[in-house]
Amino acid sequence: MKITLFLIGKTEEGFVKTACEQYEKRLKHYIPFVINVIPDVKNAGKLAHQELKLKEGELLLKQLNNSDFVVLLDDKGKQFSSIEYAAYLQLQMNSGLKNLCFVVGGAFGFSDEVYARANSKFSLSKMTFTHQMIRMLFLEQSYRALSILKGESYHHE
Repeated sequence: MKITLFLIGKTEEGFVKTACEQYEKRLKHYIPFVINVIPDVKNAGKLAHQELKLKEGELLLKQLNNSDFVVLLDDKGKQFSSIEYAAYLQLQMNSGLKNLCFVVGGAFGFSDEVYARANSKFSLSKMTFTHQMIRMLFLEQSYRALSILKGESYHHE
């Protein structure tokens, strides 16, 4: 199984970018892992929030294959402990799934079309974080989950 993380726009904050690069490198030791950055919509600042979400959604949907299992990182999604997330990943790996896709939306979330395409929604916290910070948190938790599955000492209970 391969994990693909879709991002709307580049990671701009230097400290977030550095952390993301570090966890991405660590993840690749465990599983095929790819980050797919969807370019920012041109003239985004001039668009209404709904129109921006629609355009971002169109760009995202063009990148997905019919066979991809799509999980939106969304504040209304299911929450997991780190151990539960590890078990979820193991279940997906055992299922024969080819590509597990996680999606971090833009600053205003997802369009209705993207919600309709999604197979599932996850929330990383009841707290609100920027879409930039969620990238780093997701990568760290994915690394933690895979280290749990390998029985390594990164995660302490």
